[in-house]
Amino acid sequence: MKANTKRLYSDVGFLTSINPPRNYRNLASLEKAADYIKTEFEKAGAPTELQHWEAEGKTYKNVIATYNAGKPKRLVVGAHYDVCGNQPGADDNASAVAGLLELARMVFAQQPVLNYQIDFVAYCLEEPPFFATGLMGSYIHAKSLHDSGADVIGMICLEMIGYFSDAPESQPFPSPELASLYPHTANFIIVVGIERYKAFNAKVHTLLAAAANLDVQAINFPTTDSLAGMSDQRSYWKFGYNALMINDTAFIRNPHYHQQTDTIDTLDFAKMTEVVDGTYNAIIQIY
Repeated sequence: MKANTKRLYSDVGFLTSINPPRNYRNLASLEKAADYIKTEFEKAGAPTELQHWEAEGKTYKNVIATYNAGKPKRLVVGAHYDVCGNQPGADDNASAVAGLLELARMVFAQQPVLNYQIDFVAYCLEEPPFFATGLMGSYIHAKSLHDSGADVIGMICLEMIGYFSDAPESQPFPSPELASLYPHTANFIIVVGIERYKAFNAKVHTLLAAAANLDVQAINFPTTDSLAGMSDQRSYWKFGYNALMINDTAFIRNPHYHQQTDTIDTLDFAKMTEVVDGTYNAIIQIY
């Protein structure tokens, strides 16, 4: 089964059309996004629940869909649905939420026989001012797994998976060292992790690359306070869980990062579809 490009476009279209933008100040907009995600999970046939917490006196929520509930081990696949400031957030992070929804649809349509549970989690409060705090939705979720003694295979974070370019020398780099190691055309996706969990990272990379018709790169950073820790996977490292990020190199590549120009017309949905296809292969064969 292949990911449906039209559905990915529709999901991004809805999320980027929400006004005012779905940042932490605009609770009604966040509610619209969460309701849409919950409805799409349920339409796919997924049992869905909400996880609530308070931050600065306001209530926020994660939306969690579960496949194969009750199996002793579980895999977490997540993406955040809030944006930073007053921008539509097409790549950051409607692209990844669309991918998350499509993965859930594919799993529930195909009904793969697995000996583990998959939790599809849409997080709130990934962006500043809550980034890297205990009020991130991913931290709330990771802590709940730890507190319940869950046996977690690992966590796969989808973070900005839609911005690509086939133009020569379109991929910038933060250092000459990285420029010497990676392609200079911005038409690849990358699996980003840390050395501590390199075995898990390598397995995801191999499985993703086997089913995605695009270049799939990988990098393991030595520490969590590097470029590796720029999204929700960081929360799971806090509790000793395998975790990584699938990413288009974010602000390094995308000039529209955290800008009002982060719009749907800047995304490459054909390549985004390949990312989802590869990720589907990874999540149904990871254990």
